[in-house]
Amino acid sequence: MKWLVMMLIPLCLAACANDPKRSGKGPASAEFTFSSLAKTEVDQIADLHLQTSLQQLRTLAEKLYRRNPREWRKGGQPSLEAALARIFDGDFQQRFPELDNKRGIDALYLAFQDDFRGDRVLALSWGLVTMTLGAYNNKTDFYAWDDLDPQKLYNAARNYEIADWKLSTNRDSQGQIFLLTNEMQGEIHNLSFEREFGKLIAEQDMMAKIVAGRTNRTIVRVIQSVATAVFIPI
Repeated sequence: MKWLVMMLIPLCLAACANDPKRSGKGPASAEFTFSSLAKTEVDQIADLHLQTSLQQLRTLAEKLYRRNPREWRKGGQPSLEAALARIFDGDFQQRFPELDNKRGIDALYLAFQDDFRGDRVLALSWGLVTMTLGAYNNKTDFYAWDDLDPQKLYNAARNYEIADWKLSTNRDSQGQIFLLTNEMQGEIHNLSFEREFGKLIAEQDMMAKIVAGRTNRTIVRVIQSVATAVFIPI
């Protein structure tokens, strides 16, 4: 499949260059044709699932900052919007010295360490973002020659479950929840955070099933008690 795609790409680009209907379009038309040729349906689905997950993670981070405004202030940011931008508006290659440059599950653990004095929303969000990207082989655009691993995607979904549990149950040495999330207003339960995690879990599990079906791979189910669970390496 890979060699066939690589052979067809130059032919397609040459055809685009000689097509009079595309005169004046130039590189833009060639780029469009290249992407269309090199992407399978599963690649396009992967693009969509990853971008949807990143948007959901941004929504989750915004909700966490609104419930815990002290966190973006601890990070020295002038506003909630600035705190979000430093996480989500770059190329995800940035480093955060206050997190000891940690990424993935290493950053996630910081959010639940009693002696951590930095921005816990940053630690949690950056950990989830880079963990998610790791499940997609640290790519944001997928083509026919890319090989996704359904086990990584499945493991990422389980890590979302563990993060959700820890947010609701883990406490510091003073008995306080590390980050405020769901709340009760009289008899009304505000479960908006649960819903966001539910969406993320569903996205990853669905993508894991799609990739497993495409590649005929078997996903090893991870069974552990949520109460004592640890984050799964990606």
